[in-house]
Amino acid sequence: MHDLTLELDDRPGALAAMAETLGAAGISIEGGGVFTVDGRAVAHFLFQDGEAASSALRAAGIGVRDCRPVLVRRLDQDRPGQLGAITRALADAGVNIEAQYSDHDHRLILLVDDPAMAAAVTASFEP
Repeated sequence: MHDLTLELDDRPGALAAMAETLGAAGISIEGGGVFTVDGRAVAHFLFQDGEAASSALRAAGIGVRDCRPVLVRRLDQDRPGQLGAITRALADAGVNIEAQYSDHDHRLILLVDDPAMAAAVTASFEP
């Protein structure tokens, strides 16, 4: 799984153009979201094949900033404090979380600065 960091125009239809481009290329979005702050839209979306998604979006003139592997974990949704437990384990190991969201299968998606360390300290949360 790969996270694509995208820069979208802050205007009506920008997200639609992105999604239509991917649909036309037969590429499914597995999770993610878009956030606009101070007139700047940044999106993080999850793909099985990040390179294929990246190529399709770039060909359509959509700004792809980065394509990176993600850490996929599952939280016990019936136990309060799960997000705190996993993020504390990462913080204590010195791992910075750059993006966090959920996929369509209710798994936690983490984009981190040290994937190997993050995988090691969160192994008990593996799906």
